[in-house]
Amino acid sequence: MASYITKVKRDISRWREAGLIDEATAQALSFDAERNSGPSISFGAVLAMMAAALFAAAVVIFIAANWEAFPRLARVAMLFALILAGYVGGAALKLSGREGAGEGAWVVAAAGFGASIALIAQIYHMSGDEAEAVFVWGAGTALAAAVLRSGALNAGAALLAGAWMLMKASQGWSLGGPPLSWPVVAAVLYALSFWTRSVLSRHLLLLSLYLFTVLAYWRDETTFAAPILLAAGAFAVFALGRMRPAEAHRLSGLGESLPVHALAGFLVGVGTVQTALIDEPGFLAPTILAFAGIVAALLLEGRDNRALRWFAYLAFAFNLCFLYVVMLGTMMDTAAFFLLAGLTLSALAWLIARFERRIATDGEAA
Repeated sequence: MASYITKVKRDISRWREAGLIDEATAQALSFDAERNSGPSISFGAVLAMMAAALFAAAVVIFIAANWEAFPRLARVAMLFALILAGYVGGAALKLSGREGAGEGAWVVAAAGFGASIALIAQIYHMSGDEAEAVFVWGAGTALAAAVLRSGALNAGAALLAGAWMLMKASQGWSLGGPPLSWPVVAAVLYALSFWTRSVLSRHLLLLSLYLFTVLAYWRDETTFAAPILLAAGAFAVFALGRMRPAEAHRLSGLGESLPVHALAGFLVGVGTVQTALIDEPGFLAPTILAFAGIVAALLLEGRDNRALRWFAYLAFAFNLCFLYVVMLGTMMDTAAFFLLAGLTLSALAWLIARFERRIATDGEAA
């Protein structure tokens, strides 16, 4: 959201210089924008998270490699000491103003909690489902995120929820349907992300939702209920964002990414149906619907949303190539395919350039 804040502050400064607002109003608007933008992510914070992940892996591997050399009680004590040091040390670092280092310490503690589940189960020869162990790990991480108001732990819990979903869907060495309780878990973590102000968690959960839809169709290929529901829901979200943007952005917490995710969800739903009908007469219907959705999103929201424009361009090009690959067998030869593809992509490039120029002209006129 840093780019959004920069744009807002630039506009506020321009309004103040033009005399549209006074100095007090400008300061109030700037403060409100910063307060509601969510925590910023610096390069140092990213490096701190990477260092924390590497440190956690090193500690866990060291303990596992020397596991037999430690007495049983010492093993348990080391694991709990790692967790306690991570959480207490992270809190101390956060209070001293070192946000990135504090979050990194909490990530180490969460990794230690996951390692303790596996290693203690190994000590006492506990049998159980590995997926359920990951679920407990994710639940503990989510609880820590709620107590500490940590966006990094919230994102970690979202990743663990996705891993749990995949493990449950791939049990028995065959890919099947995802657990039907995953949407409830995802809804809880999504709600938690507003408390922790973790936009990353929302993106991860939505990406997992798209995967959940594909896996749900995979389980029962006789019905398109899951992909159709996703496409319809994405269409409704896009429409809400278009007609009631303030309410939609407040409820989703996605800001400018809302129409991008709406279009992505729509394309995943329609694309699942499209792929299933690849050898059927009805293949062209979802293909046309996908193209129509891309063009509609581009025309309705593309002018003010650069991320949506580029995503729409890529989606359009991908669907175009996919259509050509599927229809290649009906063409006379490969040369005709490349000729038609070249002409079509040239036309697409011309349309994109024309669209960008129109956006630039409208912006200058405004």
